[in-house]
Amino acid sequence: MSEETTELPAGLRTVADLDLKPALEAMLMVVDEPATEEHLAKILERPRRQVADALRELADEYAVQGRGFELRFVAGGWRYYTRAEYAPAVERLILDGQTARLTQAALETLAVVAYRQPVSRSRVSAVRGVNCDGVMRTLLQRGLVEEAGAEPETGAILYRTTNYFLERMGLRGLDELPELAPFLPEAEAIEAETQEGVPSFDPDAPDDGPGAPVPRGTDDVDDQTEF
Repeated sequence: MSEETTELPAGLRTVADLDLKPALEAMLMVVDEPATEEHLAKILERPRRQVADALRELADEYAVQGRGFELRFVAGGWRYYTRAEYAPAVERLILDGQTARLTQAALETLAVVAYRQPVSRSRVSAVRGVNCDGVMRTLLQRGLVEEAGAEPETGAILYRTTNYFLERMGLRGLDELPELAPFLPEAEAIEAETQEGVPSFDPDAPDDGPGAPVPRGTDDVDDQTEF
């Protein structure tokens, strides 16, 4: 009677016994936001350095093999992304050739927030020279900006960009923003030339309330912008 060697099914093996790279690939296939090395190491019961090395090796292997996807470190974590040269095929599959983008006004507003954060909406409006209420609402709804406390002097709500912004922009952190800040005028200098005290909006209040001042035009049409 011959001896039979048996191996536990994969589902019954402990997490620590799993092959590291395939385990990382399986986990990263289902994440909906970048996964940190610390979190992955904790789940797999491995040292963080070992996990970090394995992730970088995987990223290099995909690049050498010319895969249609890549493993990138973005917004403090790792996630799979379509390789740039194959983006047209993915866009055709998902969007059928149609793209939805932020308008120029929304992009300008987002840029001001990104470079001057934390910043109040009155300062953003002063830099752009138009009322940014509608655009800011859009950016909030899209999860690209969020509240970041209040300005001590005025009590105005301050805003900053989110991790989702970093993810969408493909940045590891705000220090990777292009060197554009020197080209933005100082908000304090511009505010002296604009209406004093541009009001901050109440998200639950109508945009066209009685007596609401609008500095040099408005971008409220961008409330319908899709990202």
